Amino acid sequence: MTAPYAGSARFSVAPMMDWTDRHCRAFHRALTRRALLYTEMVTTGAVIHGDRERLIGFDALEHPVALQLGGSDPDDLAQATRIGCEAGYDEINLNVGCPSDRVQSGRFGACLMREPELVAACVSAMIAASTVPVTVKCRIGVDDQDPRQALPELVDRCADVGVRHFIVHARKAWLKGLSPKENRDVPPLDYVLVHALKAERPHLDISINGGIATLEQALEQLHHVDGVMLGRAAYHEPALLGRVDAAVFGCADADVGPFEAVERHKSYLAARLAEGVPLSHMTRHMLGLMHGLPGARSWRRILTVEAIRPGAGLEVVERAADAVREACARKAAA
Repeated sequence: MTAPYAGSARFSVAPMMDWTDRHCRAFHRALTRRALLYTEMVTTGAVIHGDRERLIGFDALEHPVALQLGGSDPDDLAQATRIGCEAGYDEINLNVGCPSDRVQSGRFGACLMREPELVAACVSAMIAASTVPVTVKCRIGVDDQDPRQALPELVDRCADVGVRHFIVHARKAWLKGLSPKENRDVPPLDYVLVHALKAERPHLDISINGGIATLEQALEQLHHVDGVMLGRAAYHEPALLGRVDAAVFGCADADVGPFEAVERHKSYLAARLAEGVPLSHMTRHMLGLMHGLPGARSWRRILTVEAIRPGAGLEVVERAADAVREACARKAAA
């Protein structure tokens, strides 16, 4: 991508630990060709010293796809950025928003909101090492910070060294007293602050994240900012992604229904099964696909119970889809 926000970053799927692995991204790509997909956050140490194929390997069908890094050492981030570029990622993103205890102990994630100068040094080193856009995902502040000061200061310092795209989770992170799960729900959302950030800095590209539960809400946000990032809603009700290419990107006749998505995804499932990947590692990301349809419970049950059996193959997915088709037909005939 020449710029992540010129196209695909208008709608993106959030990086989520233990959720947005390569199998999840491949499944989401069966629903949307245009949305920008993100990896889970990967620490610089893991990228530099770990099993790169396992940690940051991806299938070419996932493009456009961004690698999210966690770290606070500029040299390590530069090295990890070079590795990400060589791997073929379309964007490298720095996590300045994760509030987990593990992240805090490593001096990265949301605790970096307190150190805007360090964040600027980090992204400066990343930009110097990168052949693709470098972006920042942050909160509006942490703990007792005033978001009206903390957010603009972080953004301005990073913009001064060349960052042009920021993804803002419109909540504070409370590093003490709230769990990571509570940090996704308890601190109040402040969309107005993020909208003001964009209005006051029209030369920057601002995406908004946090609490956006439907495609309609995402479209409303696009009146105020350049991009919208959905996380849990896209994961738990992935069928909404099938409407993104038409509704967000204006692609005529681009809607993808749940059954079409299953058909599109079969070739990927078959290829991974042939490589020895257990079916359940892939179908766990598909459980919400039939949400709201007759037979959705049967879909989830079949995938949950049968995909874990030794030798489970595509026939499990086909049987689950047939259960939904039959339920839909019975309802239509009633």
